[in-house]
Amino acid sequence: MDLNKKYAAHQHALIALDETDNAADRQKHRAEAKEIAGQIRSFQMSLGAAAACAWCALSLTAS
Repeated sequence: MDLNKKYAAHQHALIALDETDNAADRQKHRAEAKEIAGQIRSFQMSLGAAAACAWCALSLTAS
């Protein structure tokens, strides 16, 4: 997996989310960003990446 491409795609989805006023488009971009973030997290976790563990713990405390 090319993490740079995934991070860029995630950022583009977030920017598109921020720039649209259409509710359906916002939902589409939010889902896209969430899917990409999940792919990144899964990849990092499969490698035992320390950053992935920290992000996982952070997301649990933010809920």
